[in-house]
Amino acid sequence: MTQVVHVPLEDRAYDIHIGRGLMGQAGALIEPVLQRAKVAIVTDNNVAPLHLHRLKEALQSAGIAHAALILPAGEATKSWTHLSQTIDFFLNEKIERRDVVIALGGGVIGDLVGFAAAILRRGVRFVQIPTSLLAQVDSSVGGKTGINAAQGKNLIGAFHQPSLVLADIDVLDTLTPRDFLAGYGEVVKYGLLGNAPFFAWLEKNGPALIAGDPAARSEAVRVSCQMKADIVVRDETEQGDRALLNLGHTFCHALEAATGYSDRLLHGEGVAIGCALAFETSARLGLCSQEAPSRVRAHLKAMGMKTDISDIDAAMPEPEDLFSLMGQDKKVVAGQLNFIMARDIGQAFVTADVSEAVILSVLEASMDPRSA
Repeated sequence: MTQVVHVPLEDRAYDIHIGRGLMGQAGALIEPVLQRAKVAIVTDNNVAPLHLHRLKEALQSAGIAHAALILPAGEATKSWTHLSQTIDFFLNEKIERRDVVIALGGGVIGDLVGFAAAILRRGVRFVQIPTSLLAQVDSSVGGKTGINAAQGKNLIGAFHQPSLVLADIDVLDTLTPRDFLAGYGEVVKYGLLGNAPFFAWLEKNGPALIAGDPAARSEAVRVSCQMKADIVVRDETEQGDRALLNLGHTFCHALEAATGYSDRLLHGEGVAIGCALAFETSARLGLCSQEAPSRVRAHLKAMGMKTDISDIDAAMPEPEDLFSLMGQDKKVVAGQLNFIMARDIGQAFVTADVSEAVILSVLEASMDPRSA
């Protein structure tokens, strides 16, 4: 059964369809948002062999003309070079302002194509077909688009909402166990930031998610998307509440920078570690009991996930250097670094009142948990 989460952003409102077999229905689902029967697809060389043919068949059956650009897979694709290549592709395909382009892939393709759509002809519409768990529950929803800079991740971008999101649960079966678990890091984040009953549900149903239960996977994606949609509607351009979605991300982005945005640390793995560190920091600041970070770590470990910097298979810089990398984070306001801390599971909040010494002690302990 397909479930629909509506994102009510006035003239930028759209639906997120969640269910099985949506790739095969893509033509019929996309057709209502088209002004003319023509689209341009961008995907990557990991996703294309798995899913592009089914999307093309679905578009063909709906009488929708299409062309596809296949980019290299990986975080390095979120660059000026590939943005330029994508824009050239759209222009060569004569994509007009009222046309639609499709992002078929994970978060990298979604962010890149969304940004290209935002700046092409001052804004064309785009459809997200996320093929990873991480993209289905996070990056495909909410309109954050962008590319990376040498100075940090996602520092160049725009808010540009999609016209439609199709989250096909079946495509998750093609993910490697590592990629699925990386996406699970973002799912857990939703429970931790504002939905304690959902976190408890994950503690019970996490093993079924990992094992491939489609009903459990569909429910996890639905709740995650609904939570994100609710927050985005309250704060579309991250002036307040939306910052809560960055729970764990200040630590995560520093760790990603330190590992060169490589596959030594996937984004969702960094988020999981970041959430564990955020709760540990909160406990050391006296904001929450030690029971909260212990419970967070216990669940992540039970799911086979990384929880500490020492779990990363790469040489890491000193804690002071990691802290300085945090200073490039987008959550810096007037030179002040804001953190997402927690009073308990499901009770996150934004604060700048975080001691550098405490952060350094948490980083140091996470690099060598035996010293904690």
